[in-house]
Amino acid sequence: MLGQAGAQQVDDHVFLVGRPPIEEYLGFVVSQSVGGQNANHGMLADEWRSANDHIRELEKNEAGIANNIETSSLDERLNRLTADVTADPVFQKCFQLVPTDIALVELDRLVVFQKAINLRYVDELQKGLGKNPSAESVFRFCLPHDHQIPPVKAMQIAQNAYAFLSPSMDFRAIGQAVLSKDQIVGYQPGGVMVGTVAISVGYGPNYFSAIHVDGRLVLNNGSHRAYALRDMGVTRAPCLIQTVSRRDELSAIGAGDLVANPERYLDEVRPPLLKDYFDLKLRKLVKVPTKLRQIRVSIGIEQSDVPA
Repeated sequence: MLGQAGAQQVDDHVFLVGRPPIEEYLGFVVSQSVGGQNANHGMLADEWRSANDHIRELEKNEAGIANNIETSSLDERLNRLTADVTADPVFQKCFQLVPTDIALVELDRLVVFQKAINLRYVDELQKGLGKNPSAESVFRFCLPHDHQIPPVKAMQIAQNAYAFLSPSMDFRAIGQAVLSKDQIVGYQPGGVMVGTVAISVGYGPNYFSAIHVDGRLVLNNGSHRAYALRDMGVTRAPCLIQTVSRRDELSAIGAGDLVANPERYLDEVRPPLLKDYFDLKLRKLVKVPTKLRQIRVSIGIEQSDVPA
């Protein structure tokens, strides 16, 4: 994306360095960062080894730090807001597979699987929250049941294709269904409708949420908000917690590398934690071109006559 002066817009990202595999770190810097194709691979490997040495020390000194994290109940004055969240149709649709609760969690000891944090987005979040936020403001920040929608552009790009564009990396396809004519309001096709195939695009529930599994709390959504709060000095925050009784359930509710490589976050004696984003020996600032999220939807229609 180009600015008014034609210069490339970039965002500073905090990237967690030092955890295997090294290819993930090299791949991110080389393919994602500004000037990454010209990066010195030897220097990058040295940075990774130095961070990995620090992780080995943490494994000795902080073994078990992520185990058996205690949560605490919310202030009773937040009960009304909690009720608003649990009554939200989005909550009821998306959080019905496993037991779910809302409680205060310690931010520093949350296990994280997201490698990079966009500091420009963090700054936007902090400005929106304001300085010295109240407990109610922090709750709404973490668990917004009003679901404010970032701007989206939509256009038809071919006879059978459509494109949607959003500045949010949470933008995604969120469902598909066959709808009856009674479910469609305000649209008249060129004929008598009997049904419609609908593909929905939009945003996830956008709740600050964690998965309680094997005695650990793994941050599943809201990494930027957790970073923003911790950066402001907030140590505990209201969180939606899903409790799974076996790892087989992770594929139904989890995301990202937690599902692909659960052993990295559940078996390591000292897994990556939220506080690691602030450890100067583990964080690397990387400049990444500003991105937009695009979703393209293509439609294929076949018509044929078959024996009755």
